[in-house]
Amino acid sequence: MGASASSLPGEPNGPGPLTRPKLEDIPESCIALVLSHLDPPEIAKLARLNRAFRAASSADFIWVPKLPSNYPYILSQLSDQGLGDKGKKDIYARLSRPNPFDGGTKEVWIDKRTGGVCLAISSKALMITGIDDRRYWNHIPTNESRFQTIAYLQQIWWLQVDGDLDFLFPTGTYSLFFRLQLGKVGKRLLGRRVCNYENVQGWDLKPAQFQLTTQQGQHAASRCMLGNLGNWVHYHVGDFVVEDPNEKTNVKFSLTQIDCTHTKGGLCVDCVVICPSSVGKDMFFFCR
Repeated sequence: MGASASSLPGEPNGPGPLTRPKLEDIPESCIALVLSHLDPPEIAKLARLNRAFRAASSADFIWVPKLPSNYPYILSQLSDQGLGDKGKKDIYARLSRPNPFDGGTKEVWIDKRTGGVCLAISSKALMITGIDDRRYWNHIPTNESRFQTIAYLQQIWWLQVDGDLDFLFPTGTYSLFFRLQLGKVGKRLLGRRVCNYENVQGWDLKPAQFQLTTQQGQHAASRCMLGNLGNWVHYHVGDFVVEDPNEKTNVKFSLTQIDCTHTKGGLCVDCVVICPSSVGKDMFFFCR
């Protein structure tokens, strides 16, 4: 009964060889749907497989849920006002690396693993008692800072560093840290890091005090003996909670050591870092 009519593709009497499906045969919309359930690093890896995966990875609906809820506000703070016209993948790629704003004294980025919003505030955006008197403080250029400069304390009786930030954060719990080092940073010598400890004094006598407050009445404080000579340390000030993502959060924070029975010196102040607590607990040193 019509043997040729009943033959299957790939059989001796069939119309042609059997072809196996390839990745390129998967519809782009299906690829994009699968990618939408993955994390950004996984999407980036799969996008390198072939053209179909690369094209599918650019779909806006993949990246919208991975952007923080306040990303339009973040874009409004940046100097590149044309970024908002780009695709969501390009916006995510731009925000996943540090972006300077406020005259280059602050940076904002999103954590690639969690999508959380992180901020860094330069020493030049902080209010430091005596900063204009070169007997006490100096600004030192260094590539050890994301801002390429730090404030260096030579010697002082009264240490007070204050900061004030207004920012539209997404809902969540955030941790605040001071990035400090005992010992003066220097230029590398024959490829080796150089640090001068000559002026380091007074930090083993009394603890430094850290505080933060928000306009909602939240308050956190910690005390810590500064140490780890010659190494940058992120000292945990405390945490604050953002409940309303549509209202700016005002955070005031400080570092003090105002016991005038002895002088303090040899301290480098780089920046203040604010990040989701889930990120901070894996990266930084906590005071008590």
